[in-house]
Amino acid sequence: MMENMQARYVHRLMVLREQPIFTTRAHVFQIDPSTKKNWVPASKQAVTVSYFYDSTRNSYRIISVDGAKVIINSTITPNMTFTKTSQKFGQWADSRANTVFGLGFSSEQQLTKFAEKFQDVKEAAKLARDRSQEKIETSSNHSQESGRETPSFTRASSINGTDDERASHGDSADAHLKSENDKLKIALAQSSSSVKKWETELQTLRESNARLTSALQESAASVEHWKKQFSECKEENDQLRNKIEELEEQCNEINKEKERNAQLNRRLQELESELQDKELELEDLRKQGEIIPQLMTECESVSQKLQAAEKKNRDLEEKVRTLRTDVEESKQRQNSLKTELNNFLDVLDGKIDELHDLRQGLSKLGIDN
Repeated sequence: MMENMQARYVHRLMVLREQPIFTTRAHVFQIDPSTKKNWVPASKQAVTVSYFYDSTRNSYRIISVDGAKVIINSTITPNMTFTKTSQKFGQWADSRANTVFGLGFSSEQQLTKFAEKFQDVKEAAKLARDRSQEKIETSSNHSQESGRETPSFTRASSINGTDDERASHGDSADAHLKSENDKLKIALAQSSSSVKKWETELQTLRESNARLTSALQESAASVEHWKKQFSECKEENDQLRNKIEELEEQCNEINKEKERNAQLNRRLQELESELQDKELELEDLRKQGEIIPQLMTECESVSQKLQAAEKKNRDLEEKVRTLRTDVEESKQRQNSLKTELNNFLDVLDGKIDELHDLRQGLSKLGIDN
């Protein structure tokens, strides 16, 4: 609430007295008052930063408002210096606000323009200060000269001897005094009007300070209420976070169930295709079943043929057994014949040997004779 009142007050002053002379956009930072090293963001995003000229005070200020919050209200003095600390960042110290402001720009060109404008405004503020000091010195000199000139004219009138000379000198002195008085009256009127303006502004500032004080008291009184609401909101936030986690788990389960359903649908489609194939096979079997009687008849005839063939086979087996028996007997007879033949050959060999011996004996007898 107090920040809203400050923002409205600054806006009202800007509308009534001040006019923007340069405007840009930047991210606003302030130095951490505890460490004096770290920067603390004063705005969540880039905001408007403007130079304002107050024609009544002949002063320059840098003002930036983020929504309903005044984040920069810095009056530029000739002693201030704007320093570029990087290609897109610059800073200056404000002793009245007891802080250091920092601005982060989107480009180096914007930073250069802002720095050049800062230098121009600083020089203009210096010239305005010098002019105001010259005006004060001139007004004080005029007051001192008018105070010194009055007794000189009095002495001149007393020194002159004739009445005509005193009258002529008195008229010139009166005219000079009158002109000086007119100048003083004009200066006094201007100063009185300025004093009235300053008094009006001072009264406005006092009223604003009173409203700000009351607002501060109200805000201090409602701190506990806001703390309570904050704790309630925090608890509600925790509950909502837990609920969101539960809902996420349920969503995960639902997704898993959807995946299972998709798998089941695919399986169902596969089963339906298999069922169609089975139905086609069943239809083929039904068609084949229509020719089963014919096949049964053919099967009976084949069975009869098979029985006849089995009977022939048995007869042939019996003949084979008989032939095998005959073959065995012939083998035995052959073996016995071979034995007898071997015996005969042995006897024949013996007879041949005897005959050979006999021939040799006969041949010996023939030689001897």
